[in-house]
Amino acid sequence: GKSSLVKELKNSLDVPYIDLAQKDISTNLRSTPATYLDILDPIRKLFAQSNQTSLGLFSYNGQGACPICKGKGVTITNMAFMDPVVEVCEACHGKRYSKKALQYHYQGKDIAEILDFSVDQALNFFSSGEEKNQMLKEKLSSLKRVGLGYIHLNQTLTTLSGGELQRIKLASRINEKGTVFLLDEPTSGLHMQDIAEQIKLINQLVDAHNGVIVIEHNQTVISQADWLIDIGPGAGVFGGQVIYSGVSAGIIDCSNSLTGKALLKAMD
Repeated sequence: GKSSLVKELKNSLDVPYIDLAQKDISTNLRSTPATYLDILDPIRKLFAQSNQTSLGLFSYNGQGACPICKGKGVTITNMAFMDPVVEVCEACHGKRYSKKALQYHYQGKDIAEILDFSVDQALNFFSSGEEKNQMLKEKLSSLKRVGLGYIHLNQTLTTLSGGELQRIKLASRINEKGTVFLLDEPTSGLHMQDIAEQIKLINQLVDAHNGVIVIEHNQTVISQADWLIDIGPGAGVFGGQVIYSGVSAGIIDCSNSLTGKALLKAMD
């Protein structure tokens, strides 16, 4: 009943809110963290300015695209009675760019090499004090703050989990103030150490005068809530009732709450 409760909350909210649903990002072979967060455009400008050439040459959706795969990095063969066969492009080897685009460099790297960086590697690469890199570093830092320092800038969004997609969307809005965030199981697939960082991030959003509504069953996150609503007593058709509503510490004394019993056991 958690999702149903949040659906009702959305209908009743009379203030703007940011819905960070896990599956709410349009994904295709051309969409990457670099394109979604507008990281690619500043990188293209750096290449164009430093090489004194056309900005369009560094777009894999246009002038700079590999002539064989058209900037997809893969070739797709449609089969009559089977799923399409997807193979890495033999011409560009998945780099998406033409040979002409790849002959230009910025600080010793071509654009495909930079886009193959992880977020952490890119932050290190662009760590120089150049003012023109500032906006780029801020966007990369937002990805790192939400625990995505390991993903690659050119990684297609179709390869990411629902939780990772949700955190990418959070990275795009992380500097908002005075609004309401709706997070759907933001700790999904995270290591315990990463969950601790996620809780810090949620607290930072609250400190920035935002409201944060979280759908969760992770006990660590539940224990940190300022206000807790427990739906039960069981799952699916066996749930749907508000078992408890109040400060998180009070749920331990609620005899009908399985969540309260689980938290008490975890504390012991």
